[in-house]
Amino acid sequence: MRSIYKLTLLAGITLLVSSCQDKLTPNYQYFPNMYESVGYETYAESDAFKDGKEGQLPAKGSLKRGFEVYEYENSTAGYELAKANLKSPLDSLSKNPEKGKELFEIYCMSCHGATGNGKGKLVEREKFLGVPSYADRPITEGSVFHVITYGLNSMGSHANQLSAQERWLVVDYVLKLKSEL
Repeated sequence: MRSIYKLTLLAGITLLVSSCQDKLTPNYQYFPNMYESVGYETYAESDAFKDGKEGQLPAKGSLKRGFEVYEYENSTAGYELAKANLKSPLDSLSKNPEKGKELFEIYCMSCHGATGNGKGKLVEREKFLGVPSYADRPITEGSVFHVITYGLNSMGSHANQLSAQERWLVVDYVLKLKSEL
């Protein structure tokens, strides 16, 4: 008797489940754009933007968050202006010689040497030649900051690795090394 009830129940469930399936009418689809997105060709014109050709550009004159404007251009004239006019914004409370030394050891010492004599590990191994000693150059706060920001000759820019505050800390340490040479 129990097996008849079980078979009847199983047949009823099977009939109920199979009756819900209808291949002629599609199911409802919520948020169809998520399932079937519009495919765009890579560099093709699109209606998604105002002019149909290029993406949205930032507003004129806008700056990215945290960006600090540096008013001297990347040229010899800009270097000379920075050398003559640019002064460190660090006051006695913001100067941190230990942090400046740490940053110098990370970014500068491999070429310029621990004392700023231009005889770092890469110069000793002849990977770079002609790295000047700080004692041989008439450098100022502005010239060092400008060179760290834009680079000069075979030295590249360190503006992406160091914030303006960190660059000024390195400048302070470089001038300390120059006074010791």
